[in-house]
Amino acid sequence: MFRLIKEFKQFAKYGNMVDMSIGMVIGAAFGKIIDSLVQDIIMPPIGFMLGDVNFTDLFINLSGRPIESVAEAEKFGAPTINYGLFLNTLIRFIIIMFVVFLVVRQMNRIRSPKEDPITSMTMKQCPRCYTDIPYRAERCPHCTSYLPKTGKIVRKPKKSGIKYRIG
Repeated sequence: MFRLIKEFKQFAKYGNMVDMSIGMVIGAAFGKIIDSLVQDIIMPPIGFMLGDVNFTDLFINLSGRPIESVAEAEKFGAPTINYGLFLNTLIRFIIIMFVVFLVVRQMNRIRSPKEDPITSMTMKQCPRCYTDIPYRAERCPHCTSYLPKTGKIVRKPKKSGIKYRIG
């Protein structure tokens, strides 16, 4: 139990908890902006081009009673398949994923402007000689330093047994 509390304190102290919470607040606001973009700007022209269709009122009635809108179906408790609302949500998801892709792509460019993202996932740099080596390598082929999983360099001593003395 104490270990869990200690880990949480460390996370709160070093895990950029404030940055995460700011990101969540901005993300919630961004979601509302995207909802408005989809419902108020993107879908009305698409509905107009398709013959004055309102996507929020597209549904399949499963009850057998004549129902005119999704709101009326909810009022009577009639089962419906609301594929128009699903289309709005799908378009919203695609827009959010595209914007997240653009943000992550730009952040990767800022962090390492000359580094290819694929190479950065498959290669790493030896901290001793700065040579690019495969990510799973345990020893640098250039300087022969051992590279354990911790990232620290371990230099094994040579087994020559000859000691040099000056003077």
